[in-house]
Amino acid sequence: MQSTALNVPPSPSPINPIKAICKKIVRWYFSTLDLENPRVAHRICQLIPAQCPFERDIVFFGHELFHIPPMCKLNPAYDEFVELRFKALVFLADECGEDVTQYC
Repeated sequence: MQSTALNVPPSPSPINPIKAICKKIVRWYFSTLDLENPRVAHRICQLIPAQCPFERDIVFFGHELFHIPPMCKLNPAYDEFVELRFKALVFLADECGEDVTQYC
């Protein structure tokens, strides 16, 4: 590790620009996606869970041993998936007049 006269460590390597561009494109696509088909909206609500499926409380004989935190926040596209699911729920409830409590 090289240091300068001020003992400042070198900056970490920059993020791969191709990955950054791909992430921006995927995020833009999900944020601009408009739902017009109830069948697609139902499928989105079925595929994207309402809560993180990995979060668990490990219980042994009625005593909680430990808690596994939600891992979904580690997914870089998590917020976009949640937004897409919300759009699908709103579309089904407002535009189609359907009851969406089965997906909550």
